Amino acid sequence: MGFYDYSAVKMDGKEVRMEQYKGKVVIVVNTASKCGLTPQFKELEELYKKYKDQGLVILGFPCNQFAKQDPAGNDEINSFCQLNYGVSFDMFQKIDVNGSEAHPLYQYLKSAAKGALGNTIKWNFTKFLIDKDGNVIERFAPTVNPVKMEDKITELL
Repeated sequence: MGFYDYSAVKMDGKEVRMEQYKGKVVIVVNTASKCGLTPQFKELEELYKKYKDQGLVILGFPCNQFAKQDPAGNDEINSFCQLNYGVSFDMFQKIDVNGSEAHPLYQYLKSAAKGALGNTIKWNFTKFLIDKDGNVIERFAPTVNPVKMEDKITELL
């Protein structure tokens, strides 16, 4: 199975198949509202606004598995992202990214691009860059500022 074979549920409750993003460059990121890295929402939104017309999409997946830094419900998380960071890219309902309950999409992403901890997500704001054909190109550590991904993004666009 590949990236386009998976689906996830957006904040509005609608299931979205990843095949909807065929032909786009995609960033998939696990997020948290109460994390020291939460300001990355600002940089992610800036990248999205700058490149969305050229085919960039960003898919945010809230997760509460790291120090319980996203304990709120989906509605509150969605409001927080919009009010505090003006997030307009696609946000999905909260998921697990590690363990036996990890979302199937994340099981796939972790196996396609291993990180410092192998097949495990290290922390909030781990970012996966996917090309227009659905290939996982690179995994970026949580501490990598999204702006540092810009050269790779423009190469793929």
